[in-house]
Amino acid sequence: MGIEDSAVIKGDPVKQFSLMLENRIGAMHSMIKLLNDSKVYVLGFSIQDSFDVTILRLVVSDPDLTETLFIERGIPYVVNEIVVVQLSEGSTSLAPCLAALSAAETNIHTSYPLNISDEGRSLVALTAEDADFASVALQNGGFKLLFQGDLSR
Repeated sequence: MGIEDSAVIKGDPVKQFSLMLENRIGAMHSMIKLLNDSKVYVLGFSIQDSFDVTILRLVVSDPDLTETLFIERGIPYVVNEIVVVQLSEGSTSLAPCLAALSAAETNIHTSYPLNISDEGRSLVALTAEDADFASVALQNGGFKLLFQGDLSR
């Protein structure tokens, strides 16, 4: 039985927003304040810096409201589906998690931590070549995945 034959995915995928911000003091603060003022909470983020611009990746508590805010204000963004995996043993679970993805021959493009789960477990956001395929590979490897409904507050 192959990975494609044993799909287990249960829930809506987690959405990651990617924004290009001017690389200046306060740019990220303004974006986070916009979200927080609308009761949208940042659950995890990553920044990729260059000289003139910064790429800000966000996982938020309310992706629908976030899209509405960005559209209303003319803020360009890209949405990707990502995989969020809960590590049962903290950093010692990371190697087996990566091994499950390697065994499935799927590549990770980006990765960053999210806020700790309600159960006190470490959470890792992964952008993979194919989010559904990576999700099934991890579930088959015994890893617990979180979905947007698990993260929304």
